[in-house]
Amino acid sequence: MSQPVNAGGGSSIKESLASWGDLAGLLRGGDQGAIVPVVIPRDNRGLRWMILVWFGLFALCSALMMSLNAVMGGVVAGIGYTVLAVPTLIVGVLSIIAAGLWWWRGSIIEIEEGTHGILTRYGAIVKPIGPGRHYLWHPWSRVDFVVDTRTEIPYTAPVLACPTRENVPLKSIEFFLKFQITDPIRFVTIIGASNFDLVLSSAVQDAIRQRSRQVNTESAYDLRGSNVEDMRRLLNGQLEKYGVRITGCNIPDVQLPNQYQQHLSTRERVAKELVAYEQEWELTRKRRIDTLLMDIERSKKTRDAKIVEVNASLNKARKDVAQMLEEQVTEAQRVRYEIETRGRADLVAAENEAKAQQRLATAYRDNRAVLEYELARRRLDVGAVLAEHAPRPVVVQTEAGSGDSSTLSTLLTAQLLPQMMNEGSARASLGTAGNGTQEAVDSARGAVAAAAERQQQMAEEYRNQQDTAMRQQFERGEGYGGQGRRR
Repeated sequence: MSQPVNAGGGSSIKESLASWGDLAGLLRGGDQGAIVPVVIPRDNRGLRWMILVWFGLFALCSALMMSLNAVMGGVVAGIGYTVLAVPTLIVGVLSIIAAGLWWWRGSIIEIEEGTHGILTRYGAIVKPIGPGRHYLWHPWSRVDFVVDTRTEIPYTAPVLACPTRENVPLKSIEFFLKFQITDPIRFVTIIGASNFDLVLSSAVQDAIRQRSRQVNTESAYDLRGSNVEDMRRLLNGQLEKYGVRITGCNIPDVQLPNQYQQHLSTRERVAKELVAYEQEWELTRKRRIDTLLMDIERSKKTRDAKIVEVNASLNKARKDVAQMLEEQVTEAQRVRYEIETRGRADLVAAENEAKAQQRLATAYRDNRAVLEYELARRRLDVGAVLAEHAPRPVVVQTEAGSGDSSTLSTLLTAQLLPQMMNEGSARASLGTAGNGTQEAVDSARGAVAAAAERQQQMAEEYRNQQDTAMRQQFERGEGYGGQGRRR
C-alpha cells in the first residue's frame, strides 16, 4: 500500500486495506489526511469451517461403525457400542450444523450506500455489486475492492511557479475541483487510486499553466473566481478513460511573487491615496456646490418675494382698472338707458301724434263723405223739382200709309196733348218722387254704413298694431311702454 503525498501541500488520493467494519470511516473521513475513494476489505472467511465438517463426518462414520459392531457383537458389546454410538452421532450432527452456520455467516457481506463492490472469483473480476446485503456462497468468491461512486470527492492542487504571458512566475495558483467515480471497474483495473493521484495532479498542473500563460501579470488576480469551464472539459476528456468525471472546479486563490506583491502594495497604496484625494475633493466640491445651492435658494426666495409683491401690485392695479371699467360701463349703460328712454318717449309721442292725425283724417274723411251725401241728396231734390216743372216734348209718329198728315190733325193733337200730359205727369210725379226719395234714403244709409264699417276696420287695425307692438316689447324684455332695462 502506497501513501503518496502531493508535493505542493494539496490533497492526496490513496487506497487502504481495512476490515468490513472500518470501511465507512475510511471512505467518508479518509486516512491520515489522505482521500480514500477505494478500500480493499480483509476477507477472513477462509476454510476453517471445513474442520468442523471433517470432524462431523468422522464422528458420523465412527457412530456408524459402532452401530455395526453393536449389531454384529454380543449383548454386552452391543450395549457398549450403542452407548458410545449415540453421543458420537450427536456430536457429528452438531459439528456439521455448526460448520453450515459458520459457512452461512461468513458468506454474508454488506455494501454501504453510495459505494460499489468489485466481486472476483479465482482472482478474476466477475461484476460490480451495488449497496445492500449479498451472499457469497462460493468459497473462492470475494469482494476485492469497495469503491465510493456517489460522493463528489473534493481535491485541491496548488500549482507553483506558473509563468504568465510576460514570463513572470507566479508564486502559486490554488486549483480546487470535485470528481466522481462513475465506472468503478475501469478505475480499479486501469489506474488505481495512487496512480490516479499522480495523473490528476499532472493534468491539473498542465491545465493551470496553460491558463496562466493566457493572462498578464497585473491581471493575475482576475483568475480568482473566473470561469474555468474549458478547463473542466479538458480534464474530463483526459480522465474519462479512467471512469472518473469532474463535476466542478474553480480557482480560489492566486499568489503573486513577493517583489511583485510589493509593487502591487505600492500601487494599492497610491490608489488608496488617490481615492482618498478624490474623496476629499468630492467632499470639497459637494461643500461648494451646497454653498452655491444655498445662495441660489436664497436668491430664489428673494426673487419669489419680489414676484409676490409685483403680483400684489399688479392685482391691485387690475382691480382698480376693473373697477374703473365697471364704473365707466355703468355710466355708459345709464346714459344709454336715458337716451333709449328719451327716444322711446319721443317715439311714443310721435306715434300718438300720428295716430291722432290719422284719427283726425279719418274723421275729416267721414265728415266729407257725409257732406258729399247731403250735397248729392240736395242735388237730387233740386233735379226732381226741376223735372216736375220742365216741359216735355211729345213726338207724334204716324204710320207711313195712313194718309193722316194734314195740318188740322197736327193742331188738334197739339191742343189735346197738354191736358193728357198734365194728368199723366201728376200721377208720374207722385210715383217718381216716391221712388227717388226711397233711393236717396237707401244711398244715404249705405254711405253711413260704409263709413261706420271703414271706421271699425281702422279701429281694429290700430288695436292689432298696438297688440303687436306690446308683444314685441315684452319679447325683447322692455316691458310696457319700452320702460324695461336690458342686461
